[in-house]
Amino acid sequence: MSTGSVAPRVAPARGASIDDLLTAIAAGHRPDVDETEALLHAPLHALFRVASALRDKGLEHAGRPRVITYSRKVFVPLTTLCRDRCHYCVFVDTPGQLNLLRKPAYMSPEQVLTVVRQGQGMGCKEALLTLGDRPEERWPEARAWLDEHGFASTIDYVAHIARLITAETGMLVHANPGVMHPDELAALRPVSPSMGMMLETTSRRLYEEPGQVHFGSPDKDPDLRLKVIDDAGATGIPFTTGILVGIGETVRDRAESLVALREIDDRHGHVQEVIVQNFRAKPRTAMQGTPDADMHEYLAAVAVARLVFGADMRIQVPPNLSDPRELGLLIDAGIDDWGGVSPLTADHVNPERPWPQIDDLAAQTATQGYVLRERLTAHPEYVGDAERWIDPALHAPVRALADATGLAADVKPAAAPASVLTPGARAVDPGVKRLAERAASAPLDLGDNDWVRLLRATGAELDELTAAADDARRYTVGEPVTLVQNRNLTSTGFRRAGRTGAGEFDLDDAVRIAADAADLGATEICIQGSLRPDEDPSGYLDLVRAVKRGAPGIHLHAYRPLDVRDLADRGGLGLDGALTAMREAGVDTVPGTGVKILSERVRALVAPGDLEIDRWVEGITAAHRAGFRSTSVLFYGHVETAEERIAHLRRLRAIQAETRGFAEFVPIPLPGGDVGLVEGRSPIDEHRAMVAVSRLALSGSISHVQIPWTRVGREAAAVLLRSGGDDLGGTLYDGRVLPDTGIEQGLELPVAAAERIARSLMRPFRLRTTDYRVAPRPGDGHPA
Repeated sequence: MSTGSVAPRVAPARGASIDDLLTAIAAGHRPDVDETEALLHAPLHALFRVASALRDKGLEHAGRPRVITYSRKVFVPLTTLCRDRCHYCVFVDTPGQLNLLRKPAYMSPEQVLTVVRQGQGMGCKEALLTLGDRPEERWPEARAWLDEHGFASTIDYVAHIARLITAETGMLVHANPGVMHPDELAALRPVSPSMGMMLETTSRRLYEEPGQVHFGSPDKDPDLRLKVIDDAGATGIPFTTGILVGIGETVRDRAESLVALREIDDRHGHVQEVIVQNFRAKPRTAMQGTPDADMHEYLAAVAVARLVFGADMRIQVPPNLSDPRELGLLIDAGIDDWGGVSPLTADHVNPERPWPQIDDLAAQTATQGYVLRERLTAHPEYVGDAERWIDPALHAPVRALADATGLAADVKPAAAPASVLTPGARAVDPGVKRLAERAASAPLDLGDNDWVRLLRATGAELDELTAAADDARRYTVGEPVTLVQNRNLTSTGFRRAGRTGAGEFDLDDAVRIAADAADLGATEICIQGSLRPDEDPSGYLDLVRAVKRGAPGIHLHAYRPLDVRDLADRGGLGLDGALTAMREAGVDTVPGTGVKILSERVRALVAPGDLEIDRWVEGITAAHRAGFRSTSVLFYGHVETAEERIAHLRRLRAIQAETRGFAEFVPIPLPGGDVGLVEGRSPIDEHRAMVAVSRLALSGSISHVQIPWTRVGREAAAVLLRSGGDDLGGTLYDGRVLPDTGIEQGLELPVAAAERIARSLMRPFRLRTTDYRVAPRPGDGHPA
């Protein structure tokens, strides 16, 4: 919202220098298109100086000095059908692709509420509805779905879903349904306190010229999009818009786009934030070979947006589309908002770019001297003037989530009332499909008998279970299949005095192993296994230091609770001291292995050498509190009961609620285990049921479910990725230096093979880091 300058406006003389122009802008001058174009070519340091000062002035004027905001949201991809054909988009599907993926044309109300309720439980206050433009005008399948369900149009369905979300959860909806007519804007206003649509660019060349990014996309007509933004202002809707940098537009186009948006806001004052988004090339698109937006040009566009709109506009950048090391530069460029960030769902428009952890984003913001604060879908200025900007139907829901300043209050949205998806009264046997839907939406509401019923599903009921679990996966973590490039090193084989047999290594060997792994493209080395009793426990730490010498930038995923306890006890450090020493030596995350199932009965029968259950729990929670994230596992198929599996999942979820330390869960068939829960059920169906129940039982708690391809094989892994799994673990490179020192030697999964698995499922593939960030593509020539 531009509210005018607090200083007299001083226009520079035509032909003035950039310094003179910046001086005038600092004093209140508003640059025209020619001046804006000149600014986009100016030195960054000069732009940053004035842009930062303007931003700080605006925040002081707003009463929240040095506060940068974000919205805690869930991302709801209501439909991926669209009538447009943008050349950079991976969000949209055709009906044929939906059939192959077994995806519905539109998310059902039950599927939407499943996701939104999980977000509600995690404190999210915004539900972002994103979808393709008017799919029913291109695809008969979309028209048929709408007719079958009684909706006149996609926008009509958006209004229904938005109303349902707020009524059921108390969360507020930000609607992004694309191009809308004035009557449609008016229809959505009572259910969505803010709306949005990117302008992207005013370039008609990109729209009219064959081969350009918007050719063949009727809703990307710049004049049409400008009219929608103008109509939103006339309707009194707080509106989000912005530009996309790097899609083939010229610098002049960027200047014209920014000034055009400012002119519309001048008429209505409804533009609540301007997003400056950088283009990132995506695989499987016409622009996959196009370079990403140049960082220098992007930073210039961010700073110039601030200069064009002045102190009082909120300038937003998406933090997941930039390297974490670049976020400080974006703050220097004058931004004051990070937009929506989800602790639950993927960025379905940019699935290859995970959201940052909100704590990490707060820390990165703090390093620049700013405080991160949560806001609502509508910015504080609009919340504070609700009589003008917010429909009366939404006044109470907005007040329930806002504090006195108009930012988000430290509350969770109100609990959902009873509905079709909450427990309430039900038949004795609700059926597996119904149970699975309830499990996805509210896993804590199911009793142990319900979960056992799901674990024992067979035939068509098992298909219903896995479909529900796969939907829960799809609409939270998204479609990508992920993999980390790594190598195992079994610390039980460490010999300080030197290698004497197979599987052994010394510190010099560890240095060479790490260097070789990094050379092969690995971003992680996993070390686990207790040292032999005759090895000094300081070897745990010396081994870490050796690996870091060999590969200084590699991520070290090291030491189970059992190993840490050995270091703590024999090393005389105590548990907290051992964890501190590990951190100082270079350990980054820890494995959550070393336990089969959280049952003393099972431990005594199967693995009496494992840590006692209470000591394992103590160890993993201490690691989490010390700042280490970890994996979590369950070994099944031995002597455990269905009830013990469920108790294990419940306890992991309870630990996660306390520490938020688990990054993933891995259901692992025990080697040699052949105990199924249902007599005659095939092994693959046993695995399908276990993966599906794991996904549903941990919904909203542990995001990633990893498929242990080393135990089930590649073919079965593909099946389990359709049962709720989203990750394939690691490549487990043997390496060229002492390959026998890895516990799973001979079981490599090269990147190309993992890509083939993902491709067979019609899903994108992404290399990840240990903590599920984006990893660099391999350039190492490792054989595929």
